[in-house]
Amino acid sequence: MKRILVIEDDPVILQGLKISLEEENFTVLEANDGEKGYNIARKEKPDFLILDLMLPGKSGFEVCRALRSEGNATPILMLTSKKDEIDKLIGFETGADDYITKPFSVREVLARIRAILRRSGNLELNLAEFTFGNVFVDIRKHEIYKKKLPVTLSETEFKVLVYMINHEGEVISRDQLLDQVWGYDTFPTTRTVDNYILSLRKKLEDNPSEPKNILTVPKGGYRFVR
Repeated sequence: MKRILVIEDDPVILQGLKISLEEENFTVLEANDGEKGYNIARKEKPDFLILDLMLPGKSGFEVCRALRSEGNATPILMLTSKKDEIDKLIGFETGADDYITKPFSVREVLARIRAILRRSGNLELNLAEFTFGNVFVDIRKHEIYKKKLPVTLSETEFKVLVYMINHEGEVISRDQLLDQVWGYDTFPTTRTVDNYILSLRKKLEDNPSEPKNILTVPKGGYRFVR
């Protein structure tokens, strides 16, 4: 039985998620502040983390960043009442795997959880290692280095990159990435893909505004080239 840690300071939302997740046969751990949630995540090592952005103690950004810096790869779905695009980008850059804005439906949350868990072990890896520019990717170990320095990617960022590597030179549509990496067929928008591509460029390209490897194809999507 999968264990999900919910870190949320709104008692109504926390209780609602707890009831719904338990009805779907998940074991639920809970915390109502960032510091407590961070400590539970480190100690209990849950299979999944639902993380509110605005929390007492530590913010969701701080919790996510701290866990990722320690090498914790637990899938993270970030919750927030904010709608600004910058908050989504910061969430992705700190290591969140997905992002959902309040108010949300429980059905959508469950769909995203299942999609993230489903893709965690199902991405086909055709290569063991890959090098482009000054970036080295050890696909089997899930390790990335740029100029011999380690780069931290969220699980979703890593899977987007590996999918593009496995389809080097091909035009990959946003819908194709959503279907093959996210496993979504309804809820997200193609803007989700754009946010992840932007984050990958910032982490891997020497000049993100003029990328040489992760290219935009007008009206087509993206293409990865060495």
